[in-house]
Amino acid sequence: YGSTSAVIENYDNLSKEQNLKLLGDVQKDSQWLIHMVENLLSVTRIGAQNASSLIKEPGIAEEVIESAVAKFSRKPTLPVEVQLPDEVLVVPMDEVLIEQVLLNLLENAARHGKTATKATVSLERKRKNAVITICDDGEGIDPHLLPKLFDSSTHQTQQGDTKRNMGIGLSVCRTIVQAHGGTIRGENRPEGGAQFTIELPMEENNNESEG
Repeated sequence: YGSTSAVIENYDNLSKEQNLKLLGDVQKDSQWLIHMVENLLSVTRIGAQNASSLIKEPGIAEEVIESAVAKFSRKPTLPVEVQLPDEVLVVPMDEVLIEQVLLNLLENAARHGKTATKATVSLERKRKNAVITICDDGEGIDPHLLPKLFDSSTHQTQQGDTKRNMGIGLSVCRTIVQAHGGTIRGENRPEGGAQFTIELPMEENNNESEG
């Protein structure tokens, strides 16, 4: 709001570079707000339906990953390498919500990795689960934050809007993954950088079709 006011009130007195800088700030904040709203709607949707009634359809995990990476790569802030298995992994899921999780994690890697030069998204089968790993080669996660990484109140201990977005995004990620009967964890890699691992069941964990 402040940037748009500055442009409107001082357009003729500002240089082209200054106007573009202010508009660039508006664009970045608008993107942040869009993702914030998407995240909040995702949580509300799950809460309203209840995790057990979340509508899931068989989806190809590889396609969801490729879609998320393609959207992320429209803003070339961090190169992404994708590693996929030869086999096709089908997961019962809400593809929009799982894609949102992957986008959140990729954006966190770009925003908080600081020294990161690339991110890697990999997929593999682990028994009856599809395992998606997103890692970067940046500075990693503050060890003090690891125990409460997915706590929605984590952002209250951070400073700055970009840090606040991390806590909210990760809380949403956990909510979505758990609603799919899966797990998510975050840790630091021994060689440096952060790593998030998502495990999603490839079979429905209910007996609705029995009887």
